[in-house]
Amino acid sequence: MAESSNKGGYQPPQVPMERNLLLAFVLIGVVMYISQTYFAPPPPPKKPVTPVSAPASTTPTGTAPGTAATEPVAKPAPAPNATVEKVEPVLVIQTDLYRVALSNQGGTVRSWQLKQYRGNDGKPLELVNTAAGLEFPFALYFPNAKPTVDVNWTWYKQIPDPDNLGVTYEYSDGRTNVRKTFRFQQNAYLTQVSTDVTVDGKPLQHLIEWRGGFGDLTVATAVGNQRTLYFDVAQNKLVEQTAKSAANGPVTATGNFSFGGLADNYFAAVFLPEGNSVMTHVTFADRVKTPLDEAPQLYTGMAVGNGPPNRFELFVGPKDLDLLAKINPKLEQTVDFGWLGFLAKPLFLIVNYVNDHYVRNFGWAIVVVTIALNFALFPIKMANMKSMRKMQALKPQIDAINNKYKGISIRDPKKGDQNQEIMDLYKKHGVNPMGGCVPMLLQIPFFIAFYKVFTVSVEMRGAQWLWVTDLSQPEHWQIKILPLVMIASQFIMQKMTPQPAGDPAQQKMMMFMPLVFGFMFYNFPSGLVLYYLTSNLVSMAQQWFFNKTSLANVAAQSVLPPKKNGRK
Repeated sequence: MAESSNKGGYQPPQVPMERNLLLAFVLIGVVMYISQTYFAPPPPPKKPVTPVSAPASTTPTGTAPGTAATEPVAKPAPAPNATVEKVEPVLVIQTDLYRVALSNQGGTVRSWQLKQYRGNDGKPLELVNTAAGLEFPFALYFPNAKPTVDVNWTWYKQIPDPDNLGVTYEYSDGRTNVRKTFRFQQNAYLTQVSTDVTVDGKPLQHLIEWRGGFGDLTVATAVGNQRTLYFDVAQNKLVEQTAKSAANGPVTATGNFSFGGLADNYFAAVFLPEGNSVMTHVTFADRVKTPLDEAPQLYTGMAVGNGPPNRFELFVGPKDLDLLAKINPKLEQTVDFGWLGFLAKPLFLIVNYVNDHYVRNFGWAIVVVTIALNFALFPIKMANMKSMRKMQALKPQIDAINNKYKGISIRDPKKGDQNQEIMDLYKKHGVNPMGGCVPMLLQIPFFIAFYKVFTVSVEMRGAQWLWVTDLSQPEHWQIKILPLVMIASQFIMQKMTPQPAGDPAQQKMMMFMPLVFGFMFYNFPSGLVLYYLTSNLVSMAQQWFFNKTSLANVAAQSVLPPKKNGRK
């Protein structure tokens, strides 16, 4: 799929927002219902640190395997072994897509940067938590027996490949032998990884670790975006776990898995086993700090294995649907479109298609798709406009009914007769007293679906439109223009819409609604605000068309009572 030109770093908050949005709309609908029922006659960051580029000269720290909510613990400096007695220079692998720094201390990865994506610091996105203080990615986890030497902190012999796209690390003390290999590709996010450990010539079970969090850690909500995952072939199901799942200790799963790894909303690191071998996946809870947040919090960590020895194809990169489908179609499920996925995913695919084949800009693609959606829903909205116009024309008859029961207490049984007469009048003329809520109800599923699109689609991350630098986040300006224009459009839309009640209290309450929407939208993703604003503008045009044609007069005339001479 087409990539945006500026892959920004901020990500909107990942609370259960779909539920909150739905609740907000429901509450607004309740306010509208109450206003029509009781106020009117008719019932209607800190700067990230620079990634570690070389092995630390100070005493390293590590983790105690098997403990709950793992925290960094001090470890003694490793002694030189028989294979190597010196620190090798850090090895940097450069491809078109990433920069990976590896150390011969443990044969581990110290930095993994994606060149085409950036964090809030404006630098290439770092996927490794360089501030965790735990064992580095691709350290080894031993769930049962362990070697007598800590192979995650000792020095390895570093053997780079001649083409600088791979490296082999070897360690031996006469009893314990460890071999790790990494083989990268120049133009792909795929890497071949293998590990082999023997003690006295016998294979020793071990797993490959990535601890202390993963992904875009420059955002304030990074801890809420973390999860481990694996695809269980037997259940045909993607299983995801957060750090809370392992708060009382590591959680281990073993089975026929298509892949296993960890991810945030936009990026993933997944290990795909060679063949149909049984795979083990472990989830950890690591209490660590990040370059943005010095207060330790629970981040996910994981370990995977399919041996010994372990042989994996590794994907580390963006969760682009087209890219994932080419590697393994089941990887597409790592992009979680939520409980409205049946609507959110098609919306994304349509917007992406319009972007790729026509406008070449996600902002304009959103505008085009929103206009198309509003015209597709126009017949329903037209019926609602007619109903609202009829309600406005019925006001004199409603007033007559209310005057007939004037002074009756709300607890008086005759109050029910009054309401029944009003409802019979509505029924006679085919009027829906809650018709004013129809446009909002039509918006709710699309609104939630679009919100999910912006929070999980990496293609939208960093997409620009006019002055907006990233459609997946709020405007960077202190005074945000799109939400303010949207509020103004809400006010204008209310003025254009026929008001069935002339009660001043109702009018004041309804005029308050655009401010409620403005408060809701002010810190929403800019693309979401653009969608709603465009929808408002199209609705205004449709309402103007209705008001200026004979349709409005015909609707009003249809509910007028007959005159005394028998004519209407």
